[in-house]
Amino acid sequence: MKLITRTGLAIEFLIIFVALPLGYRFAPMPIRPLPVLWLVAAYALWALLRDPAFDRTRLWNWTAVPPRFSTIFALFAVVALVLWLSVRRFVPGLEWLLFRQNRAIWAMVMVAYPVLSVYPQEILYRAFFFQRYASVFKGRHRQWSMILASAAAFAFLHIIFRNWLAIVLTFGGGVLFAARYEQTKSLAATTLEHSLYGCWLFTVGLGQYFYHGSIAIVGTATHR
Repeated sequence: MKLITRTGLAIEFLIIFVALPLGYRFAPMPIRPLPVLWLVAAYALWALLRDPAFDRTRLWNWTAVPPRFSTIFALFAVVALVLWLSVRRFVPGLEWLLFRQNRAIWAMVMVAYPVLSVYPQEILYRAFFFQRYASVFKGRHRQWSMILASAAAFAFLHIIFRNWLAIVLTFGGGVLFAARYEQTKSLAATTLEHSLYGCWLFTVGLGQYFYHGSIAIVGTATHR
């Protein structure tokens, strides 16, 4: 397979990770985000499967997960507690809002979100990003440069939600998920971790900052 040129990589990166989020953010009409995500993730998956240098086991690789259960869940417990206390202190009206107002939708989010949203994002921002642009990063701090670049691109995606909290939280999450992928070479690990934090945000009351749709999922959610 003919390798893509550095110019091609730059154009591809700008289209996927800059132009598409900006276009979505400033689109003159409402667009549902999941079909767009699925389409771009499908392209990323297609590119990965065509790359003979890509180790396809990284698309799941569950064997890397059990040895890291304690680390993943211990860190999650600390962050989850901080988020809950922050909601309770600064926006108490949002505490457990979706769970209190519509448990059926909450349950649907808990099941559907990891499959329909998290895994496609992990294909794109972890497996594809690390494989496709590895040659761009050089030097002693190459790994951390890739981790931070992946996290920055991941956070930039969340400009579509039109609030600073989504960008700040997803940059922190992006650093964690990218570092986990670099450590484990496993989308199973990053999907688990990403799902834990995302589902908790919807549960604890911050879901309206990460939702974009034509119908509000909670009573006080704003149309974004």
